[in-house]
Amino acid sequence: MSQEVEFGKTGSYEAAVERSEKIEADILVNPKKYRVLTGDRPTGRLHIGHYFGSLQNRVRLAKLGVPTMILIADYQVLTDHDAFQEISQNTKQLVIDYLAAGIEPGKDVIIYPHSYVPECNQLMLPFLTLVSISELSRNPTVKEEIQAAGLKSVNAGMYTYPVHQACDILFCKGNVVPVGKDQLPHLEITRTIARRFNEKFSPKKPVFPEPQALLSKTPSILGLDGSQKMSKSRGNAIMLSATEDETAALIKKAKTDGERVITYDPEKRPEVANLLMLISLCTKESPEAIAASIGDGGGGMLKKKLTEALNESLRPLRQRRKELEAQPDYIEKVLLDGARQAREIAVSTLDEVRAVMNMKI
Repeated sequence: MSQEVEFGKTGSYEAAVERSEKIEADILVNPKKYRVLTGDRPTGRLHIGHYFGSLQNRVRLAKLGVPTMILIADYQVLTDHDAFQEISQNTKQLVIDYLAAGIEPGKDVIIYPHSYVPECNQLMLPFLTLVSISELSRNPTVKEEIQAAGLKSVNAGMYTYPVHQACDILFCKGNVVPVGKDQLPHLEITRTIARRFNEKFSPKKPVFPEPQALLSKTPSILGLDGSQKMSKSRGNAIMLSATEDETAALIKKAKTDGERVITYDPEKRPEVANLLMLISLCTKESPEAIAASIGDGGGGMLKKKLTEALNESLRPLRQRRKELEAQPDYIEKVLLDGARQAREIAVSTLDEVRAVMNMKI
């Protein structure tokens, strides 16, 4: 086996940014050259952090004509959650959020739950032989997720989570994965597995691409408490499915500070800066200009502007959500059609894997 990868040291963040920018430029010219793999775990409905941080970008890529696989990672819920009773319902709610946001499933946009694609999961066995225990132990992203979940003991599913993620990306030969900076270590192990598989089993004709990161340009969105990442479990999120009145009530409780004059200063005034950024994401005005327009209007006017901007921005999505919730048969069809399409891809890849590993009968 080649030298062990050290997460975060295989290439600088600046280099990852440079590669991402080149891909962004090329996607505009050659969208069919890429296949994007992205998705979510069905732990609950999506919130505005998901919407501005990833959903809008998925819609953009799909409209550019980039083939896109949207994974609902239902098995991965089992690694650190006890909410398996709600997985089915949460899966359907995710699909409703996707479609309401503007994602249109079809030939090039496939939405599927990975528990329905067994051929993908069969890649786990050969992939596990290509990484070491020490490499899995060093993954900082898994360490952070374990800490965030407050786990006192770690099951093997959580430990091998990055390898399962490699299966999700490589079964469809995804070569672009939209991620934030904190997800780069996960993607690095996928790249390592792809490289080691090719070197060991098919050096003359590589089976798998080494996927590249498409880094998010959306700033990190904090929760309404202004101190942590937005999360339903932390009680600091606004769900896409919230009503306008619920949205107003949540924003009213958002944390600001004691200064009357509103300024955009992420370092010294993170709570105020976060609310200004959310307005900016809705209106496309700069946070600085929004702050100047509020002036000495204080936190009350800031929250009023955010409530108006967010409700206006999300109104079409929320209306579409209501329509989709009344169409359960259609939501089920989207999932089953997606699973069928994903399985066709997975069967082909697994057949190729068996061939290069000399396992074909």
